[in-house]
Amino acid sequence: MSDYLDLLGLPFMQRAILAALFTGLAAPAVGTYLVQRRLALMGDGIGHVAVTGVAIGLLTGTSPTWTAVVVAVIGAVVIEVIRERGHANGDVALALLFYGGLAGGVLITGLAGQSGARLQTYLFGSIVTVSVSDVIVTMVLAAVVVLVCVGLAPQLFAVAQDQEFARVAGLNIRAYNLLVAVLAAVSVTVAMRTVGLLLVSALMVVPVATAQQLSRSFRTTLTAAMVLGTIASVGGLLLSAYASGHARVAPGPTIVLLALAGFVVAWPLGVWLRSRRRLQRPFPVVETAAHQEIDQHPHDHGEDCGHVGVPHGDHVDYVHDGHRHAPHGRHYDEH
Repeated sequence: MSDYLDLLGLPFMQRAILAALFTGLAAPAVGTYLVQRRLALMGDGIGHVAVTGVAIGLLTGTSPTWTAVVVAVIGAVVIEVIRERGHANGDVALALLFYGGLAGGVLITGLAGQSGARLQTYLFGSIVTVSVSDVIVTMVLAAVVVLVCVGLAPQLFAVAQDQEFARVAGLNIRAYNLLVAVLAAVSVTVAMRTVGLLLVSALMVVPVATAQQLSRSFRTTLTAAMVLGTIASVGGLLLSAYASGHARVAPGPTIVLLALAGFVVAWPLGVWLRSRRRLQRPFPVVETAAHQEIDQHPHDHGEDCGHVGVPHGDHVDYVHDGHRHAPHGRHYDEH
């Protein structure tokens, strides 16, 4: 245990904890709006495009983080424009964009003379290798994402929930949709050193799905998702650091699996809570039709009449032609 505490006191570990903390706050904040709009896999697509941005940074000798931000934002805007136009082959265009981004990144990395291992630190994350400048960039970008997501929550929620209502309310739908796409791109690049570009979508979606199991309002879901994302990021990092004394455990996959474990625990609890809410909900009041007497009836109902019999109080109603009849003395009640 003393070795583990000494490990937490090392500078690279403190930088990693800070990066995980801010990533855990920012990614689920944007993910809440993506899930609300049923675009949960948008972060995965942007992550594929951002690979080309990382490779351009390696080729030009500039910061891969900033080049990834620029390329990811451009890719996110293109994805949003294709989605908005809603062409029949829009999904094919998105697939071409995703695969092109990944293939372009691998190709440019080779042209830059870099090995696949260097690119792998961005694909699957390498949070313990982040520098001081990386931490500062992560903190600044994550703070911007969180402030926009929380500060513009009413407008972004209205656009995500009901675009027709938001348009009638005077909101610029296209501008807010593009804003969410840009925030998603920034979140992807913020999280690429924590969980990696190929796993970043999990940190944007899984905490939100877990929060939805336990909460009923959007604002509670947003807050709970940010808390759960922070717990998964920091907890996964600390867990991988503790387990590294016995085996090679990567922080990125550990963070994602810890987030998934939270969903597995919350799912049955959410089913139980929803069942209790349904039982507590009062039954709707249904007005029953009053009995109507008719003097004549073309059938003599009985056990062998061929019509369906429905027990009703102290007698049996017979069903035919959309009516239920019951003989009472010399007349029939119809209801």
